[in-house]
This record gives sequence, structure tokens and C-alpha cells, in this order.
Amino acid sequence: MFEDSLIESSGRLKTKRGWTTSIATVGVFFVLAVLCLIPLLYPEVLPKQIIATFLVAPPPPPPPPPPMEIIKVAKIETELENGALRTPTKIPEKIKIVKEEEAPPAATAGIPGGVTGGVPGGAMGGVIGSLIGGTGSVPKVTLNRVRVSGGVIEGNLMHKVTPNYPPLAKTARIQGTVVLHALISKQGNIENLSVISGHPMLVQTALDAVKQWKYRPYILNGEPVEVETTVTVNFNLTGGA
Repeated sequence: MFEDSLIESSGRLKTKRGWTTSIATVGVFFVLAVLCLIPLLYPEVLPKQIIATFLVAPPPPPPPPPPMEIIKVAKIETELENGALRTPTKIPEKIKIVKEEEAPPAATAGIPGGVTGGVPGGAMGGVIGSLIGGTGSVPKVTLNRVRVSGGVIEGNLMHKVTPNYPPLAKTARIQGTVVLHALISKQGNIENLSVISGHPMLVQTALDAVKQWKYRPYILNGEPVEVETTVTVNFNLTGGA
């Protein structure tokens, strides 16, 4: 009975699905065609930015590089070939005569052989010629004072007074070096002393001792001169001053 009902219903349930499917498919294609034709028929509906990208022309190609300039080097003709005169290729039509200029007139002032513009009584060869030829004497330069290092002038020390270690500095365990600026006379005596560096408790004792030092005269060019130098005095607790 159930099977008969299915057979009977199969004949009744037939519909027109084939027509509806065809109509739907045609409708879809029609809608797509309309959507594609609208931008072509009405371009103003498209966004302006998209239209602008379609209308912008591509940038022009870069210009070609400039042509290389060929520099022509002119060949200098010379009459020498491998250090020797070469045979001329043609004989010149005119021969140029080279006329040498006349020598300047001799000096009317000064001595014979002098230069133009010399003064009467001038020396032959000038100052340099007089020095080389031995006709004149070199002026002697005299120095009154020279600067000598402390190590060099120490070799001229004849009499040295050792400074006494200050008791207060020894009690305070103070030690160090005192550097003095000294001016030694031509006779070798200490004329002027000034302090460059040193502990205040050690300076006065160093000054009192160095004032009594005696040096040999410093000889320069055969004559004694004043010497400007430095004097160093060391204070050490283990060995005294």
C-alpha cells in the first residue's frame, strides 16, 4: 500500500523545475551584463581616483647620457729626436737673424767690477764677498746672560751648603722637593732666588742654604756670562736634606 502511494504521488509531484532553472540562469547573466555595461555607458559613476589612474600617462624615459667629448692633444713639433738634432724636412724660405742685446754700461761709481749704482769706496763682492775673501771681520756678538739647565750648571758647583731639615716639618713627617729659580752672576755668586714649587714649611730653609752656594764662572766665547737656571733641593726623612 505504501509503495502504491509512492508510485501514485510520483506522478502528481512533477513540477516545471527545468523552466524555472533556465529563467533564473538567464536572469543572472542579464544582471551581470547590465552591471558590466553601466560603467561603460555612465563613466561618471566610477570613482574619480580610479579614472585618474587610467588616464595618467607613464613617465617619459630618462634622457640618454651626453656623448663623451674627445680631446685632441696637439703634438708639439721639436727639432730634437732622441736628444739629438734631427734632419730638417724642408728648407725655410727666410733665415731669421738673431741680434743680441748690448751689454749694460759699466758702473761709473764704486770700484772696478762693481755693480751699477754702487757707491764710491764700496767693497768688491759686497758684504758676502768681504766675509769670504777675508777683507772684513765678523762682528763679535757678546751675550750678557744665558739660560742653562740645572743639570749642566750643577757641574760648576764649587761650594754647597746643605739645608737643615726644619724640626716642625720633621715632626709632621713632611718631605718633598723645593725647586728654585736662580740667577748666578759672572763671578759665580747667587744674586737672585725665587720659589717655583715646594712645601711652605721647606721653602725658607732651602732659600737660606742655596744663597750660600758658590759656582765657577760660566764661560761663553771666552768671557764669563750670567746664568739663569733652576736649583732643586730634596728633603727626605730617611736621609735628611
